[in-house]
Amino acid sequence: MATRPDPYGELGVKKGASADEIKKAYRKLARRYHPDANQGDRDAEERFKRISEAYDVLGDPEKRKQYDRGTGPFAAGGPGFGGFDPGAFAGGFGDILSDLFGRAGGAGQARAPGQRGPDLETEVSISFDQSIDGAQVSLSVPTNAPCPTCRGTGARPGTTPSVCPQCQGRGVEASSQGLFSISQPCSRCGGSGTVIEEPCPTCAGTGARRTVKKYRVTIPPGVRDGSRIRLAGKGEPGRGGGPPGDLYVVTRVSESPVFKRRGDNLEVEVPLTIPEAVRGATIEVPTLHGTKRLRVPAGTKHGTLQRLRGEGPPKLGGKGRGDIRYRFVIDVPDSLTREQEEALDELSKVMNGNPRSALFAGASRGSS
Repeated sequence: MATRPDPYGELGVKKGASADEIKKAYRKLARRYHPDANQGDRDAEERFKRISEAYDVLGDPEKRKQYDRGTGPFAAGGPGFGGFDPGAFAGGFGDILSDLFGRAGGAGQARAPGQRGPDLETEVSISFDQSIDGAQVSLSVPTNAPCPTCRGTGARPGTTPSVCPQCQGRGVEASSQGLFSISQPCSRCGGSGTVIEEPCPTCAGTGARRTVKKYRVTIPPGVRDGSRIRLAGKGEPGRGGGPPGDLYVVTRVSESPVFKRRGDNLEVEVPLTIPEAVRGATIEVPTLHGTKRLRVPAGTKHGTLQRLRGEGPPKLGGKGRGDIRYRFVIDVPDSLTREQEEALDELSKVMNGNPRSALFAGASRGSS
């Protein structure tokens, strides 16, 4: 008796897995074992075939029910699983492959003219104050610009690129790999759909030349170290009339000697003298635009936090402001004058009790 194939085992999911869990498992395995990523690996190709068969069954609610019941074409040895039915891959499975690997289209689809240019990324250094208030900064970005001789076409002036004879302008060509037909960029035109018979003498057919572009960039208030600002259409130019990519500006913010960034908030360490912590006090603290007075309660402990709401940095997107949190730290002197030692001696005489007695009492109960 033939062993019934197990699509759940092939995808590494439990029998009660949800449709999303099954789809996620298939995507992960398909990326790993796809023939494009494992050229010449017959084992990977066979595994890809099996997980594809498994998803064909489990990805369709009706086929999954038939398999779970052990009936219909999806029982052991049936054509739908373990026997593999190529016709079953019409529709949803093809969409999954397209979504996974970004295929440009089937044999009957015309390729859109031109290719979008690559995105660029650069960094800009700004001060802490600029990150809070916003600023305008100048940037110089090495990039490609359309060739002035051919105006970006890559072809000698007076000529134009022609339709690629190998892919008929689609930009892709299909190759058969067993039961699958895999589309990939055309080997003749590289996916552009056109070929240049007479290249431009200035750019040698690339359609671009190296240059440095200068920009004036607006840094919005509230950016952090590592924030990315998108400048649409300021990236590399497209090929064959395609749109340009985008430019991403990454902010590098210098540290403040006073304020430390903590998410949407700021934190400041505020030293207190021993008398201020014991008796309480009204002290002055720094803010982003001046100073304010805070009341320190009597008996304040080391590390206590107090906050000023809405006094912190602006939140990106105009969603208000964060807070400033003040962390009180007890300032203990490294050395004492004779007068200070005498004062502490007098204080120790009136501050009776051992603050560590509770520790020993708890330890003795734990050991009994």
